[in-house]
Amino acid sequence: MEHDREREPERARANHYDGFAEAYAAENESSLVNAHYERPAMLALAGDVAGRRILDAGCGSGPLTAALRDRGAVVTGVDSSAGMLALARRRLGEGSALHEVDLRDPLPFADGAFDDVVASLVLHYLEDWGPTLAEVRRVLRPGGRLIASVDHPFVAYTFQDPRPDYFGTGSYTFDWTFGGQSVPMKFWRKSLHAMAEAFATAGFRLSVISEPQPDPAARELFPDGFRDLSSKPCFLFFVVEVPPRRP
Repeated sequence: MEHDREREPERARANHYDGFAEAYAAENESSLVNAHYERPAMLALAGDVAGRRILDAGCGSGPLTAALRDRGAVVTGVDSSAGMLALARRRLGEGSALHEVDLRDPLPFADGAFDDVVASLVLHYLEDWGPTLAEVRRVLRPGGRLIASVDHPFVAYTFQDPRPDYFGTGSYTFDWTFGGQSVPMKFWRKSLHAMAEAFATAGFRLSVISEPQPDPAARELFPDGFRDLSSKPCFLFFVVEVPPRRP
């Protein structure tokens, strides 16, 4: 995706996490969809990560980074928000491997530096997945995995009225309210076919596509929300792999 001056004012208006980092981190820490649905699903897909070198692409304030580290992984985090990275350093310690990086730009890591990359609810911020996925593939070793979650394409499709062209790529904006703040957000909607094609074009092989259920322990904490989340699509999860080298 091009990175030019003309797009900067638009970027400043939406998705500006530095302006609400504390409020978002607090929401993410304990909310139903993050703490009891998305994050447990990502960890389940990652499986046994002890000793694995993992890049958390779009790490935010670091809750997934911390969970992977607690499971024995060696984790590096990148995020475009300095405010979110400051919270991640507070959580993980000053010596943590955290870098301010825009995922539309080249990654500052060597080829094959990681065994896994996790991208938790980040790809739907990007209009063009191509350059980002190419970089992710570059920094993964042969046989490495990208584990990603995105807004479910059915949710993105039904968000607008009248309905958009499902097969076209388009943006949608909304105001996100949490912690007493209302902030403008902008996501990019892609069809399931377009997502799968982007992974394939970047050289990945699809291993898992998942529509998980929330953690059963959340039933008592969020009875109404749990029923709703258990019966409607919310996020879509992928595990895609770099093909191993042929002997």
